[in-house]
Amino acid sequence: MERRDWLRSAALSGGFALMGGLNPALALTKEEIRKYHPRPFEGPIRLSSNENPYGPSEKVRKAITDSFNEACRYPYAYMDELAVILAEKEGVTPDHIIITGGSTEGLKITGITYAANGGEIIAGQPTFLAMMSYAKQWGGNVKWVPVKEDMSYDLKGVYEAINPKTKLVFLCNPNNPTSTVLPKGDLMKYAEAISDETMLFSDEAYYDYIELPDYPSMVELVKKDKNVIVSRTFSKVYGMAGLRIGYLIAKPEIAEKIRKNVVAFTNVPAVQAAKAALEDNEFYEFSLQKNREAKKMICDTLDSLELPYVPSHTNFIFFKSGQHISKLHQAMLDKGVRVGRPFPPFFEWCRISTGTLEEVALFNNAMMEVYS
Repeated sequence: MERRDWLRSAALSGGFALMGGLNPALALTKEEIRKYHPRPFEGPIRLSSNENPYGPSEKVRKAITDSFNEACRYPYAYMDELAVILAEKEGVTPDHIIITGGSTEGLKITGITYAANGGEIIAGQPTFLAMMSYAKQWGGNVKWVPVKEDMSYDLKGVYEAINPKTKLVFLCNPNNPTSTVLPKGDLMKYAEAISDETMLFSDEAYYDYIELPDYPSMVELVKKDKNVIVSRTFSKVYGMAGLRIGYLIAKPEIAEKIRKNVVAFTNVPAVQAAKAALEDNEFYEFSLQKNREAKKMICDTLDSLELPYVPSHTNFIFFKSGQHISKLHQAMLDKGVRVGRPFPPFFEWCRISTGTLEEVALFNNAMMEVYS
């Protein structure tokens, strides 16, 4: 559908956010639009990939354009400079840091480092599949531990599943797609126990969105020289998903082992963008605030429709659709909104990413029509 036709269709169906219940006080000012760069309001609205709808920020964009004169260079020296900055941020030394082409690259290379040719990974179900899917292509095996009724990890079950074939335990915390976090007390207790038995990988792509006081990162266990690997990304709160840059944190001997399998090195513009992003606290806080506002709008609509959902510690919400996800996906796409993919075995659940407030208002209107 042409953009003009789609916008006309959205307006006629009540989909335009400013005509569909968006509080004018929540609309961005011209200054905010200039600094934070919300993505264009055009269809279909894609609330399916947990992307930050803002950014890259003005400061990051300047860093990217300023880096063009250096784009003829290989990225290695620039990556070393970033590793020093990240090491200071995480409270470790630079040899603990592995910079990758997005955190997904980090997950994949860790999977094949530890589980290729018959090794076993233990993972919750459902969860983010990049590590497990890639390891299986290289001969790895996966043992799944279903989440509990409240959609949280069964940490006790994960620990009890460890056996002589286990090479790595994968935890996504907060978990994708359920948006849950591990209880703070159980997290460190079980994490230490798991790391004494096998390698533990903590995917913390959504860690920045956690608002629980003093919630720990498993980087604290890396500092204790435990067998723990942590992944972080610039794709989410920093609004840089298209630039493909992330990093792993692990003790030096583990980092060196994984580093040998890195394939998708990042690039100079992405590295310089990451440096600028780490200094742009204003954009960081803006992204978190807009995520709160968008989640509240979505939850208010789900409440009005009496659709259960999991309290979210991320930039998405997992709700019970009451119908097969393929049916809801098509119904929402017909209204100009793309929602998340299936996450077996929860075929009557839907993951919806937060978007700009205009996009969320369109989602809310579409939901009201679909469930009317």
